[in-house]
Amino acid sequence: MIRQNRNREKLAKYYNIFMETGEINPNVHPWVAESWRKSKEYAVKAEKFNDLTEISKEDLLALQNKHKAAMDYMQEFTTGIKDFLQEYDLCLLLLDSDCTVIRNYASPYNRLLSRKIEGANLKLENIGTFSANIAAKYKSLFWMFGPEIWLKAYHDCDTGAAPVFVCGKVAYIITVLIKDYDKLPQDAVISLLMSIKTAMEIHLKQKMSLQAQEAILDATPFAVYHILKNGDVAYANRLGASRLAGIGALDEQSKTMNLNDVVLNYKHTPIYKGFQGISCINQEATWTTQVKTYEDITTVVPIKENKNDGNEEIGSVVAVTMPIEDLRMLVAHAAGYTAKYSLDSIVGISSACNLMKERAMRAAKKDAHILLQGEPGTGKQRLAHGIHMASARVNGPLISINCGNVTPELLEQELFGARIGREISHPGKLELASGGTLLMDEIEKLPPQIAEKLAEFLHNKKIRRIGEEVERAINVRIIASSDGNLRRLCEKNLFDEKLFEIISRSIIHLPPLRSRREDIPLLTESIIAELTAQHKIGLKKLTEDAMDMLKQYDWPGNIKQLQSVIENAVFSVKSDIITADNINLMGNVRPDSKWKEDKDIFMRAWQSAGGNISRLANLLGVSRVTLYRYIKKYGIEK
Repeated sequence: MIRQNRNREKLAKYYNIFMETGEINPNVHPWVAESWRKSKEYAVKAEKFNDLTEISKEDLLALQNKHKAAMDYMQEFTTGIKDFLQEYDLCLLLLDSDCTVIRNYASPYNRLLSRKIEGANLKLENIGTFSANIAAKYKSLFWMFGPEIWLKAYHDCDTGAAPVFVCGKVAYIITVLIKDYDKLPQDAVISLLMSIKTAMEIHLKQKMSLQAQEAILDATPFAVYHILKNGDVAYANRLGASRLAGIGALDEQSKTMNLNDVVLNYKHTPIYKGFQGISCINQEATWTTQVKTYEDITTVVPIKENKNDGNEEIGSVVAVTMPIEDLRMLVAHAAGYTAKYSLDSIVGISSACNLMKERAMRAAKKDAHILLQGEPGTGKQRLAHGIHMASARVNGPLISINCGNVTPELLEQELFGARIGREISHPGKLELASGGTLLMDEIEKLPPQIAEKLAEFLHNKKIRRIGEEVERAINVRIIASSDGNLRRLCEKNLFDEKLFEIISRSIIHLPPLRSRREDIPLLTESIIAELTAQHKIGLKKLTEDAMDMLKQYDWPGNIKQLQSVIENAVFSVKSDIITADNINLMGNVRPDSKWKEDKDIFMRAWQSAGGNISRLANLLGVSRVTLYRYIKKYGIEK
């Protein structure tokens, strides 16, 4: 609140009357009157300072570090007017919202404060009526004349205070004390307070905005640069600075060197073209340095500046880049290429299961390629997920490819990538898995020419897309799975021997379910728990005769077949109890199904029996001779 000059003799008279009688003259400003009453209630001494509450040196240092941005601004502001402050003997204080003095910017020769004031609290209960605590209470600029100040030692001074708002709340109080008020008009001091208040609010708001922007830029997975026309980097976010340091673009003082001196092909990069007004969005770019050659996805935006003649010219560019390897990993994660199962999710107490998990854990800690061998349905995919999750590559992608599902031509493109037309080139799964794991299911079905090329790429740790001669570095671990014995296939020249040597550094055999029958109850409980939780249905239990039935069966389809049988029982039985009569060992294939007319139904039954003629004959209730007739009819090769 800005107030007109008052008669000091009258103000002194009002003060003295109040101190003697407690009566408030109607001419006393209501804020001051209320403050006087409170000061008296708190028994604040008027002759000298109370024993002010002061924080320790350590706490003061912590307070000043917390408010460094405001202090730095005040220091810069007062440095420019230090002669003015000294000439008029002004005391300028920066207080926090709780009226604790953060810093005193008065001249060392200032006569107003005879004691060290930094760290002292200037609340009303400590020093009585004062401009700072009134401005803090009413959240308004307030000017106070000498005789209104509670402390008599300052009755020959004037004081003013202005609150500084940050995010809509009072963050600081700027306070000034002036002794030579006759020499310096009140309006001039109030203008000074308002200038500091307004400028500091703008400064702190901008700084907060910049800090937020920097935090956002530092959190992005992209390197962001602001580059001047001469090649100097004016700004780099955290990732950008890290990459510059990696190519030697930062000197010993952490100052950015000129890109002309570091990037050998600088004049052929999108950044250089940006200064010619050519922008680019998500373009592949190559950066050649003394250290190595980088491949990035780059976006460059030219920034225009106004010249004195009114025309515009490009003075700088903003570049946003991401290494292609990082982009692939980001895309892989976004596409769900992550492990779903840990080794702990593999259920079993049998010695065969425990031995398999121990070998898997040891293999996971190394970085060699791994070969998983076992009958169909033994859980090779789940084990591969667990190995990936237990390895140092857990933060990288886990990508799967089935070597027997597509034609050789499509498999080669899917695995190695290919160039389509002049401009479009897409990576294969071998590249996308770089930094992580590539699970190659049914690797025994990999065509020989593809297997030979894969062995070459894995040996050299470099890949060439189909239709290109460009070599790209890869860093990938292969977890291959095979239903058959790859060593025997190599001996018969049915599988590439070089590839086998590369992927078989660590071989893990998965036991069939019939060799770990003691695990069947735990596996059954786990399958039921997963199904009921996923579909939000009530938990179901098996009777003893139902469990005995499962334990006595040979399970040619292994865990996969058990999953199908349990799933069929869970969804077909309405009660919470599953009996032996509810168990159909053929899963969703029943003896009365139309397998004689439908090849798909017959094939599901065939798979449920594990391709065993005798088992299938028993399941379908027919003779072996009848089965052979239908096997021939459907063109099935045993």
